[in-house]
Amino acid sequence: MTKTLIVITGPTGVGKTAAAIELAQRLHCDIINADSRQIYRGIPICTAAPTPEELAAAKHHFVAFKDLEETYSAAQFESDVLDLLPSLWQQGDYAVMCGGSMLYVDAVCRGIDNLPDISLEVRNAVKEKLASEGLESLVEELERLDPEYAATIDRKNTSRVCHGVEICRQAGVPYSTLRTGTAKHRDFNIIKLALNIERERLFDRINRRVDRMIEMGLEQEARSVYHLRHLNSLNTVGMKEMFALFDGTMYRKTAIERMKKNTRVYAKKQLTWYRRDPDIAWVTPDEAVNTALSLLES
Repeated sequence: MTKTLIVITGPTGVGKTAAAIELAQRLHCDIINADSRQIYRGIPICTAAPTPEELAAAKHHFVAFKDLEETYSAAQFESDVLDLLPSLWQQGDYAVMCGGSMLYVDAVCRGIDNLPDISLEVRNAVKEKLASEGLESLVEELERLDPEYAATIDRKNTSRVCHGVEICRQAGVPYSTLRTGTAKHRDFNIIKLALNIERERLFDRINRRVDRMIEMGLEQEARSVYHLRHLNSLNTVGMKEMFALFDGTMYRKTAIERMKKNTRVYAKKQLTWYRRDPDIAWVTPDEAVNTALSLLES
């Protein structure tokens, strides 16, 4: 296998984008975005999407290519990336994938289990139950249909709960019985680098980035999509706190501090997830490019 996908991942706010762009420039290749929120148009501040200058510095794929109303999944991302890669391999031997969405990275590197397609009838039925009876009723159903899967997920994550119920209803068997955890074969090499820095520095970077988002107009961006707040694409840190501010359930100062806290919590979840992966090489942002180039030569 002469083709190589270099993955740049790690916690939010650590500096993945800058490292990926420098590496892509050195290798003369494209960048595949693996951030599950940056795929959406209209919320670039909240998602810390690549700036126009960064997009011009290296060609990016899967940035702002979906409307907020559209649904997307890790399984679809896996399919889309595998469809894209042959054209990138025609241009050269390398591609860089950058992002911190754990399921998206795993989908491309390890693959997603083959699950049944969800019919429109099942999807609408689950949506109707969510709207009429609330999330707790779906959590209770998931506990009945698949207690093993229910015990592993965040029960406040509407998307994950609904997805679990949909799979159980569609397949007629517990979702957990369909999850093999077996990695799929890829016909290209994969190098995975996770960026990290001292916890205090990381948290300081996160706090300062939230402040910059506020200065850049996060509140105005959130107000522009407030009427769509029910969409899963907006169920994300930054929007949730701003929506609470607009709803009058949170003071402005509290919303900003909560946003910082929730981002730090998410960063810790990312670190925990990636530390389980023995194939990841841990580096500082300053070491990322030279380490990747060294691994390519070895």
